[in-house]
Amino acid sequence: MYKKIYLPVDNSAHSNRAIESAVRLGKAFSAELVGCHVYAAKMHDYRFKQMEYSLPEEYLEENELERQRKIHDSLITMGLELISDSYVESMKQLCKNEDLPFEGRMIDGKHHVEITRDLDQSDCDLVVLGALGLGRQRDSQIGSVCERVTRSCRQDVWVVRHVPKKDEPERDTILVGIDGSPQSFGALQTALALARAFDKRVEVIGVYDPYLHYLVFNGLVGTLTEKAAKVFRFEEQNQLHEEIIDTGLAQIYQSHPDIGEQLASAEGMEVTKTLLDGKTFQKIHDHARKTQPWLLVMGRIGLHGDPDDTALGSNSENLLRLCECDILLTTSEVRPRLDVRA
Repeated sequence: MYKKIYLPVDNSAHSNRAIESAVRLGKAFSAELVGCHVYAAKMHDYRFKQMEYSLPEEYLEENELERQRKIHDSLITMGLELISDSYVESMKQLCKNEDLPFEGRMIDGKHHVEITRDLDQSDCDLVVLGALGLGRQRDSQIGSVCERVTRSCRQDVWVVRHVPKKDEPERDTILVGIDGSPQSFGALQTALALARAFDKRVEVIGVYDPYLHYLVFNGLVGTLTEKAAKVFRFEEQNQLHEEIIDTGLAQIYQSHPDIGEQLASAEGMEVTKTLLDGKTFQKIHDHARKTQPWLLVMGRIGLHGDPDDTALGSNSENLLRLCECDILLTTSEVRPRLDVRA
């Protein structure tokens, strides 16, 4: 499935867990791994120049100042390169132990900018990222590098959010968000391949929201003029939603997991199905928190997304921030040749 896996590293807990995950994926799919560390020597040089005025007076003579600049530049560049090399070398050794092809890269510049640029020029088909880096704080949801790279790259992205505690048993379920879009069925296909490779169970979850129109209709009560209310026929419209549309919506969304079940069956696999009502990202988040899956898989965009837009869909973006398990956002599309009528 995946042939070349890209992994930015920074020696944080999530990054080190991401290395483990990437190596496992590499072994499962015989993939090549690329490890990258970006260091910011140019930024340190800029900061040093900003602070020059605070140096003791004997260092402010121009010749001495120039000498100090060269010393600083040399030390910073050499030091950061050595640190980067140690991060990449650690991953290289792991790959060597598993007999996996590996390429290491060290880049000077702004972290997310250089990673995104490197990915644009690469033939990698999966990016594995730690959700949080060395700058994490108590209330951190997601690191800026992870968020920006995930939003802008064109590859599938596996974000490591869960760092297991010592002796914690491995989780056994892959949860897949299904909304009837080609991207969601593509996510299911990816999840099935992962389940076969790692001996996991698959659960598909669909969520429909029958409550939105109540909010809209109640908001209209005090807004419409008497004339507009007569034209709109408020009571009849409300009854239509309650008696027909809400029920039909549930049936439509039930058909999506049913299609997923048939797709899995065609590949000789079984899935469990869950249908919930409410706000999509919130219900998936609540269900994942309760069931603690190994991985949540979703399309980058959903049913109402623009296929030409590289941004994340709102549900994927919310779950990227909130999800407590690893999350894989996929780009593949599958259009099932199944005629399922709600």
